[in-house]
Amino acid sequence: MDGFQQNEGVIVLGATNRVGDLDPALLRPGRFDVEVAVPTPDYCGRKDILTHYLSKVLSRDIDVDILARRTTGFTGADLENMINQAALRAAIEGAEVVGMRHIEYARDKVIMGPERKTRIPDEEVNKMTAYHEGGHALVAYYTKESMPLHKVTIMPRGESLGHTAYIPEKERYQETKAQLLATMDTALGGRAAEELVFGIDKITTGASSDLQQAT
Repeated sequence: MDGFQQNEGVIVLGATNRVGDLDPALLRPGRFDVEVAVPTPDYCGRKDILTHYLSKVLSRDIDVDILARRTTGFTGADLENMINQAALRAAIEGAEVVGMRHIEYARDKVIMGPERKTRIPDEEVNKMTAYHEGGHALVAYYTKESMPLHKVTIMPRGESLGHTAYIPEKERYQETKAQLLATMDTALGGRAAEELVFGIDKITTGASSDLQQAT
């Protein structure tokens, strides 16, 4: 970098996931001259990464093609974590090898967060959550440009009481107006269901993340 003495043969590398926060002085000529963007891996990249990490565990009947299509948006670290979580799940179950069901469990854990099975059952809350998630699912099913449904659950995961997961059919490098509107409609489907079934005075804070996404 310019301004230092005796710097022949010295190469300075930097990495960040917050490019907008960098001081512009760092990007002036003579400083970090070359910028290399590293996006999340595409379908082929995910296949290669999955094959690499699966080679490190004993596995059987794993369809890497399907798995790569179902992990759109995953980073390399997400994929590594998914395989590790699947191996851990298989070990807990006493299985001899990692199977597709262990991978499915691990993928859901990465996408939706860990299950909270210790939560005390509450039928009223469960009913409200079921209608809320059902609202998401129905809107997604009947909205042409929405992403395909993958799984709907009222098992609490992470901070949420339920979850509706979607898996895109193919890579999305940009989104159309119709797709964006479909995403907004689907996000607000849970709140709409609560209002229709329980009334305007009984809507809950369960839609807070949905409203944030739509906004």
